[in-house]
Amino acid sequence: MSRILAIDSGLTVTKAVIFDTSGRQLGVARRNVRQLMPGPRRVERDMMDLWRQTASAIRDVIEATATDASDVLAVAATAHGDGLYLLDKEAQPLGNGILSLDSRATEIIKDWHVSGVDRQSLTMTGQMPHVSAPSALLAWVQQEEPDRFAKIGHVIACKDWLRFCLTNTLGTDRTEASTSFTDVQSQNYSDEALALFGLSALARALPEVSHSAETIGAISNEASRMTGLKPGTPVAAGLHDVTASALGIGAHKPGIVGIVAGTYSINECVSTTPLTDDKWFCRNAIDPAFWNNMAISPASTTNYDWFLDTFCMADRKLAETRGETIHAALAPEIDAALERASSALYHPYLFGSPFGATPSASFFGLRGWHNRGDVLAALLEGIAFNHCQHIDALRGSFPATQARLTGGASRSVTVAQLFADVLAIPMIVTDTDEAAAWGAALCAGAAVGVFESFDADPRDLAATSKTYHPRPERIAHYAERYAAYLNLAETLPDAWQQLNALEALGGRGSNDG
Repeated sequence: MSRILAIDSGLTVTKAVIFDTSGRQLGVARRNVRQLMPGPRRVERDMMDLWRQTASAIRDVIEATATDASDVLAVAATAHGDGLYLLDKEAQPLGNGILSLDSRATEIIKDWHVSGVDRQSLTMTGQMPHVSAPSALLAWVQQEEPDRFAKIGHVIACKDWLRFCLTNTLGTDRTEASTSFTDVQSQNYSDEALALFGLSALARALPEVSHSAETIGAISNEASRMTGLKPGTPVAAGLHDVTASALGIGAHKPGIVGIVAGTYSINECVSTTPLTDDKWFCRNAIDPAFWNNMAISPASTTNYDWFLDTFCMADRKLAETRGETIHAALAPEIDAALERASSALYHPYLFGSPFGATPSASFFGLRGWHNRGDVLAALLEGIAFNHCQHIDALRGSFPATQARLTGGASRSVTVAQLFADVLAIPMIVTDTDEAAAWGAALCAGAAVGVFESFDADPRDLAATSKTYHPRPERIAHYAERYAAYLNLAETLPDAWQQLNALEALGGRGSNDG
């Protein structure tokens, strides 16, 4: 049986997924990749550990699905975008990879705002630089680690590192290339952009750009030994996971809002012309002359995961002894809370926000009679409101008649309906467990001629999707709560600054005699 292997490497888990050519998922293997936090605002990972875990997942999924390696027609990877993966001039890892949750470049971004670099970047590259953008992180390395900066030979992204491990070829694709250094009009690398950020010395370190569905190499003998894949198996360039997720649910086309509710709040619309605004990134879509307009912040369901990990471990263990998930155990509490009036609101800014890295997460309006269900309901509403803030910005310039939702939260009927009610638009959820991996598989299949093009999805999406329609009485309810949510955020900048100043004070007290 002909099969396609896709790799999807996120911020905490790397996955290997095997599909058949009809789009049916045959198996998935997962490996956790440890995050390293060597200091405040620093979130990293060991690049070799990432490769070892990914290779192990590939071997496992091949064995679990009884796949003959000769039946794998092609391979492609997708992974978290932004952040920074550096190689030296001998193409060896130059320190740890930096994840997109990292915010060490906060002061760089502040300086660029004062000097006007951010506004110039918006006009030139289609986006304002942010704390985990390659431009900001490279500027930080140049300023704080000049010896490391001088050794940079190649500037790549996470999925490009995995591609290199698979094929020994260096390069990237159009979607990843546009994270910092491309001209928004030409969609090609810009020397002026590098100069704007003071990074002209890295012009030769930027990777060659290919189409996501272009064959760029083949599985090497060493990669074959580690993964069980057949040497010579074609590998496609792959793509940024934000774009891959939209492609995997049929949302990478004009007129549709693609929503990924995961670690990041990801909201995107494809356009045929470049329109720029500080509320979104105007980046390259998969095909030339198309743009992917992404409004994002690291403020989605990672908040829910944090709450469960921090406050519900005993409940999780109890649920497991009963043979159910913690999500199912908590669902009745959440559903009941969503149906009653509540003053509780939550801003989901644990790791970042639409306003940058300064804001922090906060509950408001809590009362003594509120219970855990009320707190979780407010938390989930806050996640939906954060997505709504981004999508409202996009819909003003990119009209859409429907939205497609993916990510772990999309599997919850309660959350999917909540999104439909808050956004006041039909919400389509496809029966796609691994949307980003399927997006990568479409590119791999197109690269070897299995599919006519990267967007020629062989599945019947209409037959495997469920549509959640907004309920009129809930639209008005959430409009009022959303207005209060936004109003609170507008009043808090001074408070956020004060809270951050407290963090900078250091310890809580003295240990002196």
